[in-house]
Amino acid sequence: MKNKLDNNILNNMSKDPGNWKGPFYINRKDPRLSVPKQDPSLGFTFNFASPFAYLAILAIIIILVVFALLS
Repeated sequence: MKNKLDNNILNNMSKDPGNWKGPFYINRKDPRLSVPKQDPSLGFTFNFASPFAYLAILAIIIILVVFALLS
């Protein structure tokens, strides 16, 4: 029951327009790294209040550069 309640609270956080700055989701109270976009059918986005989001983006860029250099 508590887990379902927690998921409900987290989902309400991601639906709150005050946590969105244009296409970017920024909420320090939300512990998730990725959250559903404002229109969930469009997929997920990073929580840019999390420092791990920047590490994930950096890792993606490094992987793309390495593959580009090796091909």
